[in-house]
Formats: sequence, C-alpha cells, structure tokens
Amino acid sequence: MMRLSFPPSRARAARLLPVLALCGALGACAVGPDYQRPALDVGAAYKEARQGAPGWTPAQPGVALDSAWWRVYGDPVLDGLMDRLNAANLDIVQAEANYRQAQALVRGARASFFPTVGVDAGVTRSGSGGSSSGTGSKSVSNAFSLGGTVTWEADLWGSIRRNVEASQASAQASAADLAGARLSAQSTLAQDYFQLRILDEQKRLLEETVAAYERSLTLTQNRFNVGVAGKGDVAVAQTQLENARASLVDLEWQRGQYEHAIAVLMGVAPSTFALAAQPFRQPVPDIPLGLPSQLLERRPDVAGAERRTAQANAQIGVAVAAWFPDLTLSASGGFRSGEFAQWLTAPARYWSIGPALAATLFDGGLRNAQIDSARAAYDAQAAAYRQIVLGALREVEDYLIQLRVLADEQQVQRRALEAARQSLAYTRNQYEQGLVDYLSVATVQTTALSAERSAISLVGDRLIASVQLAAALGGGWDGNVQPKLAADKP
Repeated sequence: MMRLSFPPSRARAARLLPVLALCGALGACAVGPDYQRPALDVGAAYKEARQGAPGWTPAQPGVALDSAWWRVYGDPVLDGLMDRLNAANLDIVQAEANYRQAQALVRGARASFFPTVGVDAGVTRSGSGGSSSGTGSKSVSNAFSLGGTVTWEADLWGSIRRNVEASQASAQASAADLAGARLSAQSTLAQDYFQLRILDEQKRLLEETVAAYERSLTLTQNRFNVGVAGKGDVAVAQTQLENARASLVDLEWQRGQYEHAIAVLMGVAPSTFALAAQPFRQPVPDIPLGLPSQLLERRPDVAGAERRTAQANAQIGVAVAAWFPDLTLSASGGFRSGEFAQWLTAPARYWSIGPALAATLFDGGLRNAQIDSARAAYDAQAAAYRQIVLGALREVEDYLIQLRVLADEQQVQRRALEAARQSLAYTRNQYEQGLVDYLSVATVQTTALSAERSAISLVGDRLIASVQLAAALGGGWDGNVQPKLAADKP
C-alpha cells in the first residue's frame, strides 16, 4: 500500500475546497455494471388456463386476491386462526427479525457516506528519577490535551455506493423472505385446517355407517334366531361392523396430528389448543388468475431471488473499485499545554488538515480473483433466479390442471356414488326378501362406503389444490420490497 499525505498550511487549506468539489462530482459515478433484471420468456398466458375450467377465474383489472386471501373461503373459524397465526407464528417472527437486521445493515452501509468525527482528552503527569549532578532533585511535568479529528473517505469510484446498493437489495430480499414466510405459514395452516375438516366429515360418515351396521347386525341376528338367516350371515355382519369401528378409531390420531400442527403454526403448545368439530360444507372458490409476468412481482420467492441477483451485481462494482486509489480527507485540531491555566489559550492550539491517497500497487492477482468471484456469483444467482421463475410457472400450471381434473373427477364420482346408493338399496330389498345372503349386502355396502369416502376426499383435494394455487400466485402479496432502492439516495 502506498500513501501520499499533504499536510497544508492555512493558505493551502483554502485550496482544498476545489478538491472537495471534485470529490463530490466523482462520487456521482460508480464503476461496475449497472443492474438489469435477467431476461426470461415466461409466456403470454398459462397453458392450463382453459376458459371455463373450474377452480379459477380470469383476473379482471383491479380484481385479485387481497392481503387476506383466505377470506375467499368464507370460513370465520379459518379467519380467526389466520389472525392468530399472523400475530404469533414463530417462523414469521424469525423472518421479521432477519428483515430488521437487514435494514440495520443498510443504515450501517450508508454511514460510510458521512465523515467520522472523534474527540479525545487527556491528562498525564511524568517525572524522572534524578539529575546528573547528583543533587538528587527530581523533574516532574504535567501535560493537558484536548483534541478532535474528522476523517472522510471520498467515494470517488462508487465502492461505497455499490456496497449500499448491495445492502439495500439484500434488505429487499429479506422483505420478500418475510412475505414468503408469512404466505407459507398461511398456506400450511389453510391446508391443515381443511384436512382436519375433511377428517371430521369422514368421521361423521363412519359414525353413521357404524350405526347402520349395528342395525344390520341386529336385523341379521333376529333373522338367525327365527331360522331365516344362517350363522355365516351373522359373522359377516359382525366383521363388517368391527372393521368400520376400526376405521373410525384410526381417524382419531390423524385428526390429532393436524390439530397439533395448527397449534404449532400459531405459536402455542399443542396441549393448550383444541378445535371443535362442526358441520362442514365448503364450496371450492374461484381463484383470480393473472398473467405469468405478474409472478415476477407477486411471488415472494421470485422477488427475493431477483433482489439477490441485484445484490450480486452490485458486489461486482465493489470488487472493480478496489483497482482505484482511495482518497481520504482528514483534519485534526485541539489544545495541548503543560500548564492547566494555559490549556485553552491560543498559544496551546494546534491543527492539521490534508488529503491522503492510498493505492495498492501489487497484490499477486487478488483483485482480479475477487472480480472473477463476484462475476461468477452473479451468474450463479441469475441462473437461480431463472430456475425459481420456471419452478413458479410450473407450480401454477400443476395446480391449474389439478383443479380442472379433480372437478371432472368429482362429476364422475357423483355418478358412481349415486349408482352405489341405488345398488345398495336394491340389494337390501333382496336380502330382506330372502333372495340373497348377507355377504352380497356387505359387498355392496363396502362399495357404497368407499364411494362416499372418495366423494368427501375429492372435496378436500379440490380445496387443498385451490389453496396451493392461491399460494403459487403469490397470495395477496402486493410485491412491496421496501426499502425502495430508488428512494434511498445518499
């Protein structure tokens, strides 16, 4: 490192004003590439967005999911759970703390634009052991000092500016991470809630089935007692009843796990939370669908990846700026005296002011390596950004086709369920008339129960797919990644 220092006189100090003006002019420029978002063709429309397909609706101007996107389901219980989650979810709390930390780092980076001011004061007393004449006299002296320093590094090549730019982009990425954590927790809660409600519907169906099987067992036993039915029919009816009871018991641990998961999402211990069963008739709402290009702003993970790409681009400028000399302007002054009474008098005053240039002449290729590293980091982040965009587009396409196919499957399942109910009624009549044994009834009942459970599961699958589609579209996030880069000028 080579340093050149020029401490001027009073007259020369006045000549520093043009130097300061020149520094300000040079500080307006910054070396390194200016950032541009990596180009990527996202298409004009979604492939699976077929007109009239259920589960989504084309978004009209001004019509989109709002910040409380889950309200499209019209479930007051879900609304209350979401309010508790937004206030106490620990993943959100952690992401919010990370965002505040990133904001503090921005303020720390911006501090480099301003001079550093210091002050010091001291009192010392010193003495020697004796004189050379052998008289034994001692020499004691006092020193009083009060001084201050001002140091400012001119951002001639934009190194500080690029560093602030990188910090701002990092903070914006953290804001997107916060939105992503919030959306992920909200989506998980909605999916767990609907899964729990579907299990409640399955439980209701099985409870009704157990009651029906109990009546069938009683009827079969009565028929056996009068010699109309055989003992094998009683055994079949008993087996069918116990299997239904086992299926009903099996639902308990599944429901309990979803209830525990919801409790943790809301930041409370599972032992302190319970969600009562209630009738559930939830229609699948239409999710407003925008254009693929809107994902670039409305998906938190996409926005976060794009901001990290901007951060990596700014780091290239920081690395390039290391090739140019640094200019530091410093000034110091104060009072220094051996007598306290003369401490703050004009004769005890001292001062100095002057610029210093520092440049590295040889570093063994370190700066070139740092530039190559920064460029490689940018290329990697740009590729990661493009990959995340493609993944986001794939998710939307997946959930669109899933919603469409599940809606078609549900229509077919309704016809199968109606046929199973009719077959069951017909077979029961035959059994009561003694035309068939109970095994035939049990077979048809098993088919009908499977059709009933499949119909309920399809409702849950469609609700889950609609939640996933809403999350894949960015939920109700408005794309705000404050602090805005353009608004934070030094």
